[in-house]
Amino acid sequence: MYCQACGALNPETEEYCSRCHQKLLVLSGAATAEDAGFEEDLGEGGFSFDDHLLERISILEEAVKRTAETVRQLMATLHKQERSILVHQAGLATLSELLEGRRLLGNGEWGDRWEEKMDFQLLALEKRERFVELRDRIAGLYRGKKRKLFNQFLQDAEYAFFAFDVERALSALEGAYRLDRHNFELAHFIGETHFNDGDSDRALHYFSRVLDSAQDHYEAVVYSGVIHHERGDAARAEELLRRAVALEPEAFLPNFSLGAVYASTGKLSRAAALLERAVDVDPVPQALFLLGNCLFEMGRLTRAIRALEEVVRHDPAHEDAHHLLGLAYLDRRWNRKALAAFRRAQELNPKRMRYLDLVSYLSGQAKSPLPEVSDSARDWLVRAEEALMANRQERALSSYRRALALDPDNPTLMISFALACLQMNRSREAEILTRRVLDLEPGEMLKATACATLIEALRQEGRLREGNHIGERLLEEGGSGFARTIAYYEMAHNLAEMEGSLDQALEFARLSLDSSPEELKQFPLAALGWVHYKRKEYGRAVDYLSKSSDLGPSAGTLTHLGMALIAAGEDERARKVLSRARDLEGREASLQQRMMECMKDTSRLVERVERRSRK
Repeated sequence: MYCQACGALNPETEEYCSRCHQKLLVLSGAATAEDAGFEEDLGEGGFSFDDHLLERISILEEAVKRTAETVRQLMATLHKQERSILVHQAGLATLSELLEGRRLLGNGEWGDRWEEKMDFQLLALEKRERFVELRDRIAGLYRGKKRKLFNQFLQDAEYAFFAFDVERALSALEGAYRLDRHNFELAHFIGETHFNDGDSDRALHYFSRVLDSAQDHYEAVVYSGVIHHERGDAARAEELLRRAVALEPEAFLPNFSLGAVYASTGKLSRAAALLERAVDVDPVPQALFLLGNCLFEMGRLTRAIRALEEVVRHDPAHEDAHHLLGLAYLDRRWNRKALAAFRRAQELNPKRMRYLDLVSYLSGQAKSPLPEVSDSARDWLVRAEEALMANRQERALSSYRRALALDPDNPTLMISFALACLQMNRSREAEILTRRVLDLEPGEMLKATACATLIEALRQEGRLREGNHIGERLLEEGGSGFARTIAYYEMAHNLAEMEGSLDQALEFARLSLDSSPEELKQFPLAALGWVHYKRKEYGRAVDYLSKSSDLGPSAGTLTHLGMALIAAGEDERARKVLSRARDLEGREASLQQRMMECMKDTSRLVERVERRSRK
């Protein structure tokens, strides 16, 4: 018997092809003598060939008629569904407006949650399609004695995927894997799912089992190399990714990943060669940025500028590319272009107050420390902070919500959650949380912290005037120097961004400095410097920003200082300051982040698998 998919010869008792593991649905064999005799009878004129053609044409005409009618019915049904969807969408939009109008929901909370749920279900749908594609191959690899139970696990996983229950599907697949620990296709699918969910440790366990059974499994080699690089094992990462490049020398991912490893270990010429090969295959912004970064470090400014300009053309919101492009322009003495690039980078990520330092100051040194979190909620808070540090945002959000469900009115928990939301650019959720803290009428220190966080959330949405109303409220209700420092600082910063009341912004910044305790002097100094920069008083701007960075250097303050130095004509000092700002951002962490972004691009993974299956 021959497999319809690959043509391999299989024994008659086999259910799956021994070569490609596809199910043997259609089999072919040699023609029998009886078949040959039948063909000879037809050749002797058993019926007219013209009649046969007419009959075939009539059958086709009838089939076309039925198909046309079916298409008309489908189009009518599709139009009905479209109208129904529009009606339902209008109803849901009305309900959202009513709930937000009556303050039962925060502004935009409905849309944020809807988008979050939609993203989750789309990801689950992609995983389901991927599993359906691989299911027959997974079943075909099974050689144990419990096939019925194994297939039941696969069926349970498929039902769970159709219900968008990824956790239950994974549990079923892990049950199937316990029955067949040599099933490398199943191990790879489970590992890939854990990787996309951000659980690198469990993913690496399954990829290692894949490589135990299939040493040259391309995807497992690439994934394992990337995870080892993320964990700091550069030698093992390089070994695996070099093997991946040998397996697929013209593919994007192995060249990109190995190039990122070389870039992080300082092997810039090797990195650039691999990254150029990668962008020839797929010129994605992440790869172009890493290429530009390597070329800049090597002093090849013309090629670096060309790559970075491609990045911002494809992705105008790529802050790191604008910043690095500004440094490259500065090295070429193109000061106007450099200043424009730094301004664009600053617009994409405006200077933020170091809130975590502020919370640490409040909880450690203030006379009114933050309230304690209950033991049950603290466990989830710790998990949330660990997930946030590992850049596993969905898990962090889930853990914060569980902690808040156990201790719903704890202001410390709400402030921590709000700060995490700011870090993840979820400003609307941060606004809701901080307003809840303010509704509890907390102490002055906690109120000031909540107001600062709320103003930043409003600033992220461009609601600067509304943020200043919060600052005015804090001035009215707070009497301490700390509260006045925060209020005047935030109001000065907002007025400087609006550029309409720079005199008042300067006054607020001075009042913030006059009220500030020693621990916070760097913030009003930075605000004063930035206001003077906006007023084109570059000498004073350099003076205040230098004092601020001496007290507490941050990437934002140093970037502003570099921009002021360029405007003041101090190009060489500006280059050093801006390079230091870039170092504070953590270039190695950025390299790993760019690599993981590419690896977690599900559509690219699916396309790669489809391309390999066609070979």
